Amino acid sequence: MRGEFLSKSAEETREFARRFASGLRPGDVVCLTGQLGAGKTEFMRGITEVFGCDEQLTSPTFSLMNIYEGSLRGQPFELHHFDLYRLESEKELDSAGFDDYLSGPFLSVVEWGERFASLERRYTRRVELLVAGESQRKIIIT
Repeated sequence: MRGEFLSKSAEETREFARRFASGLRPGDVVCLTGQLGAGKTEFMRGITEVFGCDEQLTSPTFSLMNIYEGSLRGQPFELHHFDLYRLESEKELDSAGFDDYLSGPFLSVVEWGERFASLERRYTRRVELLVAGESQRKIIIT
């Protein structure tokens, strides 16, 4: 799923995320971008619903990463959820072993990943959320 979409509600944002997530595969690394309040958490909630781990969803802002246990086609599946908002430097990424976490048979979603240019080569998909009104969001998937 690629293109530009207009969401008129949080539920629509989750629906776009579910459609997007249905095409993801193990090894994909998604960069999820957007200003504070743009709907990243709602989009992430839609992704976790597809893999049956939505009840585990919490913001990793203070812990850097959360690992959710779900399933893909009836098989156990890990979803790694990162939030790089609080990191200041590439050195912090390196010391956390971040690059190693992106390699493996799981799906990774990285919020605020655009802050570090060195990660661009790792992303297989990019989702940008923009505020387009009080409850409207523009979703750009590339």
